[in-house]
Parts: sequence; C-alpha cells; structure tokens
Amino acid sequence: MRIPVTPLGQCGFRFQLGSTVVYTDPYLTNYVAEVEGQEMQRLRPVPFEPSSVSDADFVLVTHAHLDHCDLKTLVPLSIASTACRFVCPNEVAKLLRGAGIDSRRLILARENWIALGPQARAMPVPAAHPRIETDDEGYLRCVGYVMECGGRKLYHGGDGSPDDRVFDRLNQLGPIDVGFIPVNERNFYREKRGIIGNMSVREAFQMAADIGVKTLVPTHWDMFAPNSVYKEELNLLYELMRPPFEMRIDPQEL
Repeated sequence: MRIPVTPLGQCGFRFQLGSTVVYTDPYLTNYVAEVEGQEMQRLRPVPFEPSSVSDADFVLVTHAHLDHCDLKTLVPLSIASTACRFVCPNEVAKLLRGAGIDSRRLILARENWIALGPQARAMPVPAAHPRIETDDEGYLRCVGYVMECGGRKLYHGGDGSPDDRVFDRLNQLGPIDVGFIPVNERNFYREKRGIIGNMSVREAFQMAADIGVKTLVPTHWDMFAPNSVYKEELNLLYELMRPPFEMRIDPQEL
C-alpha cells in the first residue's frame, strides 16, 4: 500500500493513511522567530496557512516545544478542521485546553494503540529529548509515534536521542518500514545557545539500521539556520557509509 505524504518542514508531515488524514507536529507560522529572535526565521516557506487546513482528522503532537506544538498553528487548524482530534502528551494537552480547544478533542499519549480510522492506528512510544522523562502526573513528556496502515508501519520520532528503551520498544513493535528520524545533532555550541539538539546524521543512520527500517526520512534539518543540517551533508554521508536502507528526502509518497 502506497502512502501519500506531504513534508511541511522540521518534523511536520501530512499523511494520507487510507481514508484518514493525519498531521504530525505541523509548524505553519513564523512564531519561533517572534519568540526567540530573528536568527530563528524560517528557512523553509510556510506551505499553507493554518486556517486553510480543513482536512485534518488527527494531529499527532510529540512534545511542547514551539516548533512542534505551535498554538498559532494548532488553534486555527482546530477551527478549520472541526472534527479533528489531537493526540499528545499531557503537558501539550494542558496547553491546548488553555488555548480553548475542547478537552473532548484531546487524546493523551499513553503507550497503547489508538484507532485513527478504519485502516489506521497509532502507538505513542517514548522519546529521549535528551532523555526519557515523565511529568508530575507520570505521563511521558516527549513521545514519538508508530503509525500502522495497510500492513505498513511508520515511525515518527519527533525529537529524540539514541536510547535503549526506545530501541527496545520499536523492535517490539517492528518491523518498521519507514523511519522519520531527526538528524540535527546535539553539541556544545548549540546547547550554549539553549538549543537541545537530537542525533547526529551518523547516529540517525545507525538507529535506522538498528531498528531495521527499509526507508529513512531525515527530519529536523531544514527550518532554522542555527539548528540546520546541509542536504549535501546528508547525501554525502549516505553515499560514503552505504547504510542498509533507502534514504528519501522530502518524499511525496512512501
């Protein structure tokens, strides 16, 4: 089964999972620059206005950082897509409720399967950003999602670093056909600026190999200059390392 996908930049994607339309971490404004300064201007243009998103059945949010949980995107989207429901960690649910989104539209990200429609479901999994943490109520603060449709499994990692618990959970749920894995590495200079990075390109390649993905889609590399990765770097390392999977940058179908 082929799955149409629309890359939105950073970790944002639109998936057509059978008859269900799912968005992950949509960031459709320039709000991060408004909050954090002009160096965080978008490198990638806004693909469409949040208020134009009238087709969303579900939005999966991985954690509360602004480039993943952008209220200036999610609130207009919730108004345009009146039946949309939001799967998210408890901390995100509190933000969405505070912004006026009805609690009945919110599904807390627990580690169990969530039906997304007649052909699709999703499983929240732990994410280490930079380590696995829970909030005061015991809910995971950061998650990824395994989505299943038509016998195929997609892993959207959100933000995350390598962690044995994450690997164990993904291997239990596998095999994973496609992995959406962040490649903007943590390093000393980024952390001095308050930027929590994720995996290096090499780590992301190794993780993809360890969980046995057939296709890797690099994420979190194309939005902000201080936290970016060159496409040429991705392609060069892929060519030199020859990992055991296909790499697709900005795929339109999987």
